Amino acid sequence: MDGLKDSENHVAADSETVSSAYVPPLQLTKGQPAPIAANGGLSYMSFERDGDSGTAAAIEAALAQIAKGEGQRVLDMIDNAPPGPIETKWGLGFRSFEECVAYIRENSIEAPEGGLALPLPYTVYEEPTYSIVTSNAIWRDPSRAADAKVLRKEEEDTRRRNLYFPQVMRDARRIEEYHPGLSPSSPESMDQLGVSLAHLETTCGNFYDSGEVERVFYPEIEKLLLDFFPGATDALVYNHDIFDKDYEGDRTEDQDNKNPGVNARYANLVHNDLNDNSGRVRCRELLTKNLRNFGREQHHTEAEADAKMSKRFMSINLAKPMETVQQFPFVLCAWPSFADQPYINNYRVYDDRVGETTRFTHRPEHEWYWVPQQTPTEVSMLKCYDSVSDGSVSRWSFHTACIDPTVPLDAPCRKNIVVRSYVFF
Repeated sequence: MDGLKDSENHVAADSETVSSAYVPPLQLTKGQPAPIAANGGLSYMSFERDGDSGTAAAIEAALAQIAKGEGQRVLDMIDNAPPGPIETKWGLGFRSFEECVAYIRENSIEAPEGGLALPLPYTVYEEPTYSIVTSNAIWRDPSRAADAKVLRKEEEDTRRRNLYFPQVMRDARRIEEYHPGLSPSSPESMDQLGVSLAHLETTCGNFYDSGEVERVFYPEIEKLLLDFFPGATDALVYNHDIFDKDYEGDRTEDQDNKNPGVNARYANLVHNDLNDNSGRVRCRELLTKNLRNFGREQHHTEAEADAKMSKRFMSINLAKPMETVQQFPFVLCAWPSFADQPYINNYRVYDDRVGETTRFTHRPEHEWYWVPQQTPTEVSMLKCYDSVSDGSVSRWSFHTACIDPTVPLDAPCRKNIVVRSYVFF
């Protein structure tokens, strides 16, 4: 859920070699405009050269886009705007969290009972973005030092093209007040909104022990998913992350030993971990390659995987606090409020794979939810992908972490576990 770092490590295929590129069919949602993406949304894997899965083409496109100067124009707009709020076509944006909080208070922006008005960070850059991951060979190639310098600056500049916008949170426990007859703890909530809540009494005693998490917690979550979704035939939990800013132990990530480490940072940008392409790519890699899978081993043939994916399947992220959440809660946006909005592709370029995540621009009508003082038995669930594209169900949610301005900034930060899964029907 704090998915910018997670996307690098878990969503797209990482630096392991894949023998052949799988080019997913682009399955846009009925009624949703085409994404803001390179190649009309076609996967870069269709531009494969000598088995590179389109990574060379993606780096070339990244450099060409930087040279166009649109990104610099957006930075100049932000840097040269007078002090105070910045007029954008999405409303008033703010350079800093504090400025936006002051605006919310000065204008008495109110939230319903259990809700909260607060700043959320959105991109204001309506172009696809490129992140060249740290394992990519370009960073170690002396002959490409000039390109690497340009790309490194662009990575930094991308973060500067975000502004804070005021938004209103609703209490997810009260979803039925906003959608009569819809329980937040129901599969119908996931179908309609892309978000839901579940209850879990876990027997996992140490979430910092990745072995115990995989042995005890993964099966518990898989059972929860099968119980939650009628008609589900299989649920696969394939990895997890721990978020704890105050953790004092070893945070080191060790993918070889299936240890994700402990994250000190919380995502600070409205985003989703998957899209029309990567939702299918990640699933097929798990089924056929067992790629970066911490859970039950999967060794399907390509034909078996295609058959399994020919029916409905979903990617669901689930987050369970280790203690009641005080600061840095995460918030989730409900599908109907952005169903007609194009997403903006972010390409994560590896040596052998181009992964795809998404970003979104601000809308005042975005329907945001949070779980105030979320307890350790409450599990937040959000949809990252759904193979059903006819518009009858939500395709995904988007999300971010946020600062709760009603809680001291130095209050204990959220400590939770996030697991990623696929559910098959």
